[in-house]
Amino acid sequence: MEKLTSEQLGRLTVEDFKKTSKIPLSLILDNVRSLNNIGSIFRSADAFLIQKIYLCGITACPPHKEIHKTALGATESVCWEYVKDIFELLERLQQTHTEIIALEQVTGATLLQDFFPEKGKQYALILGNEVDGVQQKVVSLCHKAIEIPQFGTKHSLNIAVSAGIALWDISAKLRSL
Repeated sequence: MEKLTSEQLGRLTVEDFKKTSKIPLSLILDNVRSLNNIGSIFRSADAFLIQKIYLCGITACPPHKEIHKTALGATESVCWEYVKDIFELLERLQQTHTEIIALEQVTGATLLQDFFPEKGKQYALILGNEVDGVQQKVVSLCHKAIEIPQFGTKHSLNIAVSAGIALWDISAKLRSL
């Protein structure tokens, strides 16, 4: 085994990334406090060719030194938009027939491994505040919820870790359609 160089990895330029076809999945970050989490999520969104990130409520926006520290330039490649009121955003997305999904532990949630996206459908995945998660009022407006199964003594993951796990799984499923 030999570690691959950047040239061997064939990384896209920012311009090529913007022209590249994305998977039909957007992320909604609602009231995310940690700038490092926001940056990490941008980086994962870049890695999996996510369409867009919506930043809502108190979620900070680029450019910001602390976001950049973990995003490593992904704020330049990934399309994003700030929408103060998540409820206005959800209404707008529902008008475009986007299926809105909370990444949250709720009654009736579908385990991540049991979620299978449909071809031709647009999806938006909501990640909530690091302490309180996705607001109940927001959960009530979602078409469904997805839960990452956990088996230890802790029943929560860091939001950036949760985003990475969910994005990897859902993007792999969308690419196979």
